[in-house]
Amino acid sequence: MSGEIISTRQRLINAAMELFSAQGITETTTKAVAELAKVNEVTLFRQFGNKQGLLLAVIFESPVFKELGESLKTQASQTASVYQALKDYCEERITALEQVPELVRSLVGEAGKYPVENRQALGRSLTQANHYVAEYLATVMEREQLQTQLPAQKLASLLNSMLLGYAVIELTSEFHELWHDRDEFLENLVALFLQVAPKSANQVNNESIPIEKVIDLPANLVHSILQRAKKSGLRDYALMYVLFGSGLSSEEMVNLERSQQINDANQHLLQITQGAIRQVPVNQWIMGKRYGSYIRNPLTQWLKSRKDDHSALFLNDDGMPISEGEIQEHWRILTQGLLTPEGQQPIIEQAQQTWCVEMLMKGMNLEDLSIITGWSRTKLQPYARRAREKSALEQAIRLDNKPQ
Repeated sequence: MSGEIISTRQRLINAAMELFSAQGITETTTKAVAELAKVNEVTLFRQFGNKQGLLLAVIFESPVFKELGESLKTQASQTASVYQALKDYCEERITALEQVPELVRSLVGEAGKYPVENRQALGRSLTQANHYVAEYLATVMEREQLQTQLPAQKLASLLNSMLLGYAVIELTSEFHELWHDRDEFLENLVALFLQVAPKSANQVNNESIPIEKVIDLPANLVHSILQRAKKSGLRDYALMYVLFGSGLSSEEMVNLERSQQINDANQHLLQITQGAIRQVPVNQWIMGKRYGSYIRNPLTQWLKSRKDDHSALFLNDDGMPISEGEIQEHWRILTQGLLTPEGQQPIIEQAQQTWCVEMLMKGMNLEDLSIITGWSRTKLQPYARRAREKSALEQAIRLDNKPQ
C-alpha cells in the first residue's frame, strides 16, 4: 500500500514538472496534472492540499533542492579546502539548475503573475536551501579556522543569489558576453569570495567581527502559536511542542522514530541518530508556561491517539512519514497573521533560536548547550550574546521596579 501511495505522489510530481515546464505554472491546472498522472483530482488535493502545495513539492524534489542538506554535510566532511568546497558546491548547483531549464524560465518569467502563495512557496524553498548552505560554509570555515567579515548566513545568501543570477542569464539570454564560459564564471566567483569574505584567524587580531543576529520569539507569541496548534489537532500540537520544547530542526524531526522516545516520571528525551548523535530533552516548561508533564504532554498524547503501527514519530495526513516541506507548511499556516516585534511573520528557524536562548537564560553554559545541540561553541556565541541582552534588560526592569 505504501509503495502505491509513493508511486501516485511521484506520478503527480512528474506530471506537474512536465506541464509547468511545457506551458508554465500559471496556465497549468490541477485537473490537467491529475489527468496526465492518470489519477483523480481529489487524490492530488489529498496529497498536496492545493496547487501551491504541489508547486512546493516540485521545487523541493527537483535536482536543485533534493537531498541538498545531506549532500552538503558529506561534502563538508570530505572536502580538503575552502576553495574546493566552494567550487564543488557552485558547480553542483549550476548543474542542477541546468537540468530543469524550462522550470527555471517559468519560475522567473511568470513570477509577476503568481498569487502570493506561489511566491511564498518559492521563498520558503530558497530560505531552506540557504540555511543548508550557511551550515555548510560554517562547518568548512570552522574546520580551517577561518573567520568571516560577514556571518555564514549572509555569505550563503550572496553566493546563492549569484548562482541563481548566472542560471537566469544563461537560460534566458544569448550573446551577453558577461563571461567566457561556466568555468571562468566559477573561478571568478570563488576567487571573489575567498578574497573579500574570509580571513585567517591570525589576521583578525583585535578587529571586531559582526555577530550573526539571533531573533528569538517573545513568550506571548510562542504561547499563541502553541494555542493555535492545540486547536488545530493533536499532531500539530505535538509538532509545535517538539519545535519549542527540544530545539530540533525540521530536518531532525522528520527522521525521528517512536523507539527514539525515552520518558518516565522524571524525564522526557529524544534520541537523535542523524547528524550529531545525541539525546535532547523535551521540556515541559516553555517560556514560563507548563505544557503537561514528562509522561503526559502534547507529544505523548499524539502518540497515544494513533492507531497505526508505523515507526515514524510524525505522520502526515495520508499516514506516511511527514516531510520537511510539510512541517514548514504547517508552521506557515499556524503562524499566519502573527507578527514578531520586528513586524515579520515568524519563520520556523526562530523556534530553534528561541529554545537555545531560553536554555541559556535558564543557566545552561555554552559547553553543555554545545553537547545538547551538536553545534560548536563558535556557532553558539550569538545565542550567548542574545541571552546576555535579555538578562540585562530583565535586570534593568527589576531596578526600575525597585522601591526608591
